[in-house]
Amino acid sequence: MQVPLSCPDITHLELKYVAEALSTPQLSLGPKLVEFEAKMARYVGTRYAVAVNSGTSGLHLVIRALGIKAGDEVITTPFSFIASANCILFEGARPAFVDIEPLSLNLDVGLIEERINPATRAILAVDIFGHPAEWKRLEEIARKHDLRLIEDSCEALGAEYQGRKAGSFGEAAVFGFYPNKQMTTGEGGVVVTDSEEIALLCRSLRNQGREDGGEWLAHRRLGFSYRMSDINCALGIAQMERIEELLAKRERAAEMYSERLKDIEGIRIPCTSPQVKRSWFVYVVILAEGYSRLDRDRILHGLRQRGIGCSNYFPPIHLQPFYVEMFGYRRGDLPLAEHVAERTIALPFSSKMEEKQVDYVVDNLKAVLG
Repeated sequence: MQVPLSCPDITHLELKYVAEALSTPQLSLGPKLVEFEAKMARYVGTRYAVAVNSGTSGLHLVIRALGIKAGDEVITTPFSFIASANCILFEGARPAFVDIEPLSLNLDVGLIEERINPATRAILAVDIFGHPAEWKRLEEIARKHDLRLIEDSCEALGAEYQGRKAGSFGEAAVFGFYPNKQMTTGEGGVVVTDSEEIALLCRSLRNQGREDGGEWLAHRRLGFSYRMSDINCALGIAQMERIEELLAKRERAAEMYSERLKDIEGIRIPCTSPQVKRSWFVYVVILAEGYSRLDRDRILHGLRQRGIGCSNYFPPIHLQPFYVEMFGYRRGDLPLAEHVAERTIALPFSSKMEEKQVDYVVDNLKAVLG
């Protein structure tokens, strides 16, 4: 059996909406963009949504819109997809990494204040693997120290923290819609915010610095080509109309894994805080203390040999080669993130997972562990 690491969930509805978009004269900056942004803002509960061509682009625009620049530092996590730190580098600022919590794997808020210095301008927290960070405490710290607060919710559409939807915290948040996410636009992302200033600036920046309603060849500021096409928006509209179905199917897949894996010696299944509703982006297990990184890599190889897609989500950002070259990070600088990263296994996961696939993955994981 071949079981892919991820798989988008596309139906005739998506095909219909995309075909309709293709039959119109406006394939960019058209009515599908307006409709998609309105659906996203309404779902999250924010006043504004600004669609872009990737979550990475969205994070970059938020950093730029908040005025973060060279010489500034932004406190963030080393355990994430690399874009959550790279977006800070894009503006010449520096990521200031803080280690993670052992259970949620999110930024350890108890370590933040000791990392704050005169150069600190913002906190960028990630809702890792669809599990919201400690937003109440993050907001308290940001207010106390007069810091900007950014939510990277690229992996957490549909999640909730204390009854509030992910994406509704901080001054702005970003979702990503790569094909392995809870929903997809093929490629794409969105900035959500209650700030009219941030929304207008992000709309201008994504469109080569043009102002809304201005001349096409008049550029108010330096901008980027970060637009999401109406074709991608049409796909996103269809997925948003199915979002509760998609989230429920992913939750069911996670439940099937957890039920089968909970008693297996040598691994830890994902845990969710009581005040959180997780939105399942991936299903990542962590090997027990006795396993090394070489053991984990051997297990990944064994699973792949059996046709099972899997990965090591995530290598620590600060130990990526160019971060080591730029900033001189060394192994041991952020010990918990490093220790966890050496023992993670992302198993195949999507809203299309079938019970027989889960059984096949679990049976083979047991065999490879043995």
